[in-house]
Amino acid sequence: MQSVSLKGSTVRVEAGKKLPYAFEVLSYSDTEPGEQCTSQYQTDVLIYDQFEDETWIPRVVIECKQKTVTTHDALTYSTKAATHKNVHPYLRYGILLGKRNHYPLPGRLIRHGLNFDFMASWVDYEPTNDEWQDLMGVLVEEVKASRLLQGMLTQSRSKSRKHFSLIHRPLNFKKMS
Repeated sequence: MQSVSLKGSTVRVEAGKKLPYAFEVLSYSDTEPGEQCTSQYQTDVLIYDQFEDETWIPRVVIECKQKTVTTHDALTYSTKAATHKNVHPYLRYGILLGKRNHYPLPGRLIRHGLNFDFMASWVDYEPTNDEWQDLMGVLVEEVKASRLLQGMLTQSRSKSRKHFSLIHRPLNFKKMS
């Protein structure tokens, strides 16, 4: 993946940070939006670019769940991912399951988690070194993907934009050890 750096930004990680999932325009003045309203969900883990001027851009959300995942959980979290992506179309979204012992990712999560960009499962509450390294590798790639997607969406009419002729969303699988 191509690297994208942003001058004056620092990648930050925060638990419990709220992120808008709806942005509604309640009135207009001529053709300009007037009164506006946002609705927010609290995220389990949010990774974002923080800039020197105190502005920030969300990059990756990780939903965290322990032990079991029901069909209802999978549907709810996937819907939450979709609503966040409606407001932030460059946002990457995943789920992390902890204390799964040696059970694999459940089929119901794969079937109903259509809006997840990644899924990870840890044997215990704390990751093994391999589990941690795997997740960190995925998160670095997801931050890069978010930056590229945002650039593509916001600079689509700029002559100096990056030109791409192919985008591919591969699926990477890692067997449990």
